[in-house]
Amino acid sequence: MEANLKAEILKILGDQTRLRVAHLLAASTKSLCVCEIVDAVKLPQYQVSKSLVMLRRAGLVEVDRNGTWGYYHPKTDEKTNAVLFDFVKEYCVGEPFDEDLANLGNRLILREGGKCVIGFVPEKELQKLMRKKGVAA
Repeated sequence: MEANLKAEILKILGDQTRLRVAHLLAASTKSLCVCEIVDAVKLPQYQVSKSLVMLRRAGLVEVDRNGTWGYYHPKTDEKTNAVLFDFVKEYCVGEPFDEDLANLGNRLILREGGKCVIGFVPEKELQKLMRKKGVAA
């Protein structure tokens, strides 16, 4: 990988939202849909989607389609990306990263059959769903 491309990738991760999204993807053992990421980082959907587009264009993440659902995961088939995501996972500790991971863990409990079935819902509705599943939100 040439130096200019490496610099561009590091610039992309220099944005806090993109770094938070990359951290969630790196730390998760599951592919994540946009709504799960939005609920974890508590940011607007357009901001998360824009970050995912940039990470995807940089070759850092991939999306698997399942009907209307898209599940994002790190593209770690290249050694450089795998090392980068390992670094992001280990480097990003403390707030807001720890809170993002806790939020994601709660959100993933709402999956059925290992897949997101809720989509985008208002915060109050999400809180109700979490209480039904026994999650303290």
